Amino acid sequence: MASFETNGILKVKKETQQVSDKFSKREFVITTDMTTQYPQYISLQLTQDKCALLDNYNVGDEIKVSFNLRGREWNGPE
Repeated sequence: MASFETNGILKVKKETQQVSDKFSKREFVITTDMTTQYPQYISLQLTQDKCALLDNYNVGDEIKVSFNLRGREWNGPE
């Protein structure tokens, strides 16, 4: 699993969503490259007990995010 880190400004902080009895998620967006003409907006998601990590941050705060990339092989619409 690939592990990465980035810094950015918290742009959007959504509420925690209870998807099922055993699964919850919280989405947020950070803005990076603010010094360029084309800043980048990165959408990320916290799950389970990690959802509370955003409670101490407000929109506009600078944050450092550590994240893992995961995915599955795409097999087409067949």
